[in-house]
Amino acid sequence: MTVLGLADGAEAADLAAFLSRLLHYDRAAAVRLQTVGTALAVFGRPPSFEVLAVRAVRLAEPYGEGPGVTLDATVSAGELLESLDESAASVRVPAAVTGPPWAGVLPPRGGWRPEPGLPPARELGAMVAAAVAEFRSRTQELTQERRTRAELDRIGREIWSRMVGRTQLPVRAVHAAQSLRFLRPPQDDSAPGGLALLSSGAWLRLRTPYGSIAVRRTGDRLGALGVSVR
Repeated sequence: MTVLGLADGAEAADLAAFLSRLLHYDRAAAVRLQTVGTALAVFGRPPSFEVLAVRAVRLAEPYGEGPGVTLDATVSAGELLESLDESAASVRVPAAVTGPPWAGVLPPRGGWRPEPGLPPARELGAMVAAAVAEFRSRTQELTQERRTRAELDRIGREIWSRMVGRTQLPVRAVHAAQSLRFLRPPQDDSAPGGLALLSSGAWLRLRTPYGSIAVRRTGDRLGALGVSVR
């Protein structure tokens, strides 16, 4: 049984909150865990957003007995949450599960470079609010005959696939960041480790102080996660 010591109770609480939000969208959610030094990266994929959510958690000490020893496992998000002890700032890693396809398609660890054109956090929040209002307005205007799942999905795809400003980041990525509470105003966008848009190869990453949202580019546009495996 592997037990990870977290840096403090705040890290444990943040991890618990992240797992709870993932489970809100998918009660059978799985997460992939990877350790790098004194950091634990927790990857999840909330349904409908078509993005990867990444939460970095600080560990009390490096994982393993020596350099090069790492943890890499896909586990149940629910079991991980149940095994989390906030008072002791520790978490027991549950048994591995058969990973969903997305768990084999993770963004790279390095090679990230800044991308221009990302609006400030407050503008991003307003953009999501406007998109939600537009979706509600357009769906409420549908007649009963047209109010089908296919039509609702079509309207949703049209709205959430729009790009943010002059970037290639879809609005759905910002929506995911806000829904998972990665995007929290007020925010100092100029602070180190603050809000930023980064790219590495086929990936874009919206980084915030509370977590990241990653999307994979397919061809000339951003699409659902591909099938290549790291």
